[in-house]
Amino acid sequence: MYNYGSATEHKVFISYYHEEDQRYKNYIDTHLSAGIINKSVQSGDINTDNSDEYIKRLIREDYISDASVVIVLIGPKTKTRKHVDWEIYAGLRASLNGSAGLLGIMLPELKVSSDGKYFYDDMPERFADNARTGYAEIYNWEYAKSHFINIIETAFNNRITLRDKINNSRVQKSYNTTGY
Repeated sequence: MYNYGSATEHKVFISYYHEEDQRYKNYIDTHLSAGIINKSVQSGDINTDNSDEYIKRLIREDYISDASVVIVLIGPKTKTRKHVDWEIYAGLRASLNGSAGLLGIMLPELKVSSDGKYFYDDMPERFADNARTGYAEIYNWEYAKSHFINIIETAFNNRITLRDKINNSRVQKSYNTTGY
């Protein structure tokens, strides 16, 4: 974390389904990245031919170990991706720096209930576990764009004040699922 005047920059890892939700990640990189240090995996950074255990270790040690907040961009198929589950797991795992704060940004393609709420079944299971406990905050895309630094700051503070609500007990995904 770096302090420039009154603004604090947080190290942020953004987890998402690269194939379908890259445009939202690109938007963040282009328009919302002031005030954060991006720790995310970029396309091509990790060779997917490596073993799952090696990839998990790379994600944990090279990208997430010093991130203070994990943002999950949640689209219709995000819940099906094993790498997203591994990234959330690594962020919640206690390390020397403590666990990362966790927040989810629900992308516009997701359906909402008649009263405007999202469905836990549309979220990655590990994320939903932590949304249910109150550790992870959920925001819609439009709100998140307008309040990006504030929602990161909230998640950063929650990593300390709500750490007893972390639920990282679920077995890690070992394969991608269809989810439908």
